[in-house]
Formats: sequence, C-alpha cells, structure tokens
Amino acid sequence: MSEIGEAWACCLADYERHLRDERDLSEHTVRAYLTDLASLADHATLLHVDDPAALTIRTLRSWLANLQTRGRARTTMARRSTAARRFTAWLERTGRASTDAGALLAAPKAHRTLPPALNQTDMRAVVDAIVASIDDEGPTGLRDLAVIELLWATGIRVGELVGADIDDLDRRRRVLRVLGKGSKERMVPYGVPAADAVERWLDHGRPALAVADSGPALLLGARGGRIDARVVRRIVHERVAAVPDAPDIGPHGLRHTAATHLLEGGADLRSVQELLGHASLGTTQIYTHVSADRLRAAFAQAHPRA
Repeated sequence: MSEIGEAWACCLADYERHLRDERDLSEHTVRAYLTDLASLADHATLLHVDDPAALTIRTLRSWLANLQTRGRARTTMARRSTAARRFTAWLERTGRASTDAGALLAAPKAHRTLPPALNQTDMRAVVDAIVASIDDEGPTGLRDLAVIELLWATGIRVGELVGADIDDLDRRRRVLRVLGKGSKERMVPYGVPAADAVERWLDHGRPALAVADSGPALLLGARGGRIDARVVRRIVHERVAAVPDAPDIGPHGLRHTAATHLLEGGADLRSVQELLGHASLGTTQIYTHVSADRLRAAFAQAHPRA
C-alpha cells in the first residue's frame, strides 16, 4: 500500500462528512464507501495521480482492471465502480474537479444469485418448534416467537426491528411504523399470527425481562436492554437450524422469505417494493427470479411435456 498525499486525505475526509451529514448514510455504508475509495486513492497514487482533481477515466479503468486481475468478485467490482462514480460526480458538483471523470465508467454487471429463502412448510416448522418450547423457555421463548413472526410477516430489516419501540405498533390496525435507510419512515402491516405473538410477548414476556433502563424498546435482550442486532441474528440462525434440511439463513434471509411468499401469493412488485422499503424497483425485481425459479421447478415436476 502506498501512502496517499494530503490532497487525497483531505478530500476523502470531506467526502466522509458529506456521506454522514448530508446523505445520512449508515456507519456500515460509509465505511464501505471509504474502503473502496481508499483503494482507488492508493492505486492513483502509484500512478502519480496525487490529487483527486486529476483523476481521469483511464485511471479509473486501470484501477478496476487491477482489481480484476487480482480475482475480485463481480459484486465487489460493481460496488467499487459505483463508489467511484458517485465520488467523481461529487468532486465536480462541489467544484473540486473541473470534469466528472467517472461519468463514462461502466459498472461490471454483477451475477444476481437467487437469495436463500425458506418455503412455507419450513417456516411453519420453525414457528411450531418455538411454540412447543415456550413452556420451557419462558420469556425468551415468547420474545423469539415475536421476532420470527414479525420478520416473516413484514420483511423488515434487522436494524428496523431492533429500533422499534412499543409506540411504533398500531395494535388495533396491525401496522408497525419503522425507520428505514436514510431515515425514511414507512408503515408495514402484519397479520394475525404475528399480532398474537407480539401480544403474548408484551403481556407475559416483556414484563418479566424489563428493567428500569428498558425504555420504550419493543424487544428486549436477556438483561432487559434493547435487543441487539447480533442477538436477533443468533436467534434466527438457531431457530432455523432446528428444522432438518432447511438452509442456514439469518434475518436477511427471512426478509427474502417474506418477499418470496408475498409474490407467490399474488402480490404485485410495486406493493412488495413499498413493504420492503426499497428505493428502487430494480432491487425488488430479484425476487421475481426466485418465484420464476420455483415455477420452473413445479413445471418440470408436474407437466407431462416438461
């Protein structure tokens, strides 16, 4: 790794503030952008491009080509190309560069793999196993049931789940208010099974775990504080693992599962986009591949001319 100069360091620091303060991106997203751009800065410095203002399309393509020769995955290449384009557009927009060097940079197309998801039979088996163990597990069992039911019913992100407060629930209308990416608020409906699980948790589980510092958090950890995302991931992995032959998935896998089941049940893509909180319909469209794959499998198994 080469040592980047002051111009690069100052510019990346300003861009980091832009990502945090103006675009209000999550810590994880900001860190990913800066990691990608640090790689670009290092490569550019090796080519004696000591100032971001001097970036050219040739430098950007050289950087991506270097990554490709080192065996980087297509998804990584696509992400880094996007990071570079947004950075160079910001450079021009803020007057730090006279032209947008990345305007003509084509993103390598990432292979879109089918996300793992549980079928409805496996999901019911997950829920049934939790219900069967609640008498032995007590409050944490009730909490785990509420976690699984809510994630399956709503398809919300794990961060949206752990950030939910009791007042975010409209228990009469069965709607949950969540704060998504970019601090965008949306209302997500949930069904009767999830409502029943939440009611049992709030009536019998949460009071047993609550402490003075629990605050308004909807879901609590074993010590009474707001539940941590890592705990939710562990809950999902362990509960799904109890079902024989089920794929190993986490909370994001349940998000895929919810989307798949919605489409299989006849929901239109726009509605699924709204429920999941996707900014772009293109992000939601991957789930059509999941349903199409299962449709092909059913056709191959059932149709006499398959």
